Amino acid sequence: MRGATPPIGTLRDRVQLQSRQTSSTDDGGHEAIFVPLGSVWARVRSRAGRFAEESDGRTGRATHEVTLRFRKDIGPGDRIVYRGRALEIASVEDINGRRAYLACQCVESAMVG
Repeated sequence: MRGATPPIGTLRDRVQLQSRQTSSTDDGGHEAIFVPLGSVWARVRSRAGRFAEESDGRTGRATHEVTLRFRKDIGPGDRIVYRGRALEIASVEDINGRRAYLACQCVESAMVG
């Protein structure tokens, strides 16, 4: 549905937006923390899934497209929490250039064995 405004009533999934921030650690390094920005209505659609060998085990990766009302405070590296699952935002696109809706391409990863 790229390039078109989503039909009325399709933003039915409640999600939490989280902004990625960097924090200093006691040993002089840095760590990523996620600061809640708030909850919004969105449409979450699964796109694809696959297994891959990574480090010491098998990883499951799923991609999702999350459509929500336009915001300026989220971007790649931030994340969306949907039903307890963390979806990392890989890209954000203004759907029709009118600053009304965003399409976020997200990735979910989990170790599976």
